[in-house]
Amino acid sequence: MDGHPLARRTSAPPSSEGGELAALSRRQQQRAVARALARTLGTVTVCVAVYFTLPLDRAFGWRTLAALVTGLLVVALLVAWQVHAILGARFPALRAIEGLALTAPLFVLLFAAVYVLLDQSDPGAFSQPLSRFDALYFTVTVLATVGFGDIVAVSEVARVVVTAQMIADLLLVGLVLKVVLDAVRRSPNRRGAPEAG
Repeated sequence: MDGHPLARRTSAPPSSEGGELAALSRRQQQRAVARALARTLGTVTVCVAVYFTLPLDRAFGWRTLAALVTGLLVVALLVAWQVHAILGARFPALRAIEGLALTAPLFVLLFAAVYVLLDQSDPGAFSQPLSRFDALYFTVTVLATVGFGDIVAVSEVARVVVTAQMIADLLLVGLVLKVVLDAVRRSPNRRGAPEAG
């Protein structure tokens, strides 16, 4: 076999994630899912712990905006790295879940941290003072497009940042999910036998 993906795919038996998992014993299936779940929960826990312990005591300004842009670039690089990892994963759907469990919390916590800094620098930026939890809650309501109206961006700067988050939310939900799901579908470990005809 020459290692070419098509040669490998046509000479191998049909393979899909369900087939790969089904080929394992029940205990191995449980272990694979448990490992993925543990890594996912661990990632989310670490991200949230870092957010709540991170010193967020500097003033909001150009450095904060530069940090936000840098953070968004890091999230984009993480997505690219996750797509590469999904393409080579034995269980691509499980790997995609793990990847999204890293990308989504970083994205949400990045904006929440910016909102905390903005609120500390300008107490009138939002309709009420924001604790770290309030900023996290506000960021999630904006991402989910729920917008209960209990916390509202009041200042022009706050509205600009929230607008930037809404645009980034659309990119995250639309583009990133599409790219990740396409990677799962295109993964050699996800594909079945070639279709006849």
